[in-house]
Amino acid sequence: MTVYYSKEHEWVRVEGDTATVGITDYAQSQLGDVVFVELPAIGKALVQGKDAAVVESVKAASEVYAPISGNVTEVNAALEADPALVNSAAETDGWFFKLSIGNAAELSGLMDADAYAAFCADL
Repeated sequence: MTVYYSKEHEWVRVEGDTATVGITDYAQSQLGDVVFVELPAIGKALVQGKDAAVVESVKAASEVYAPISGNVTEVNAALEADPALVNSAAETDGWFFKLSIGNAAELSGLMDADAYAAFCADL
């Protein structure tokens, strides 16, 4: 299992040919209390860098971008019932969707945990 991070503050946990995607703890802390999450449809083809989901907080609504391309295989239905999971467990139980990886080479453009921490420190 390897975890990658995007500059748009999504994380990607890769297990085999499946990627689990969510927003980072840094992102949820910037959003504040999350009140609504719109997830992609199962089977939808996502393109790297394009809109994948929506997260709304008491402060703002934000797009969640696909950090890599692939087809949605599963969504986290628990988020629809309890959007606050994003705040309490952003990088574990608060995941948004799972993808079958469409192009593994796209992972090379993402950051590892150390690079992401350095990236956030400069914000």
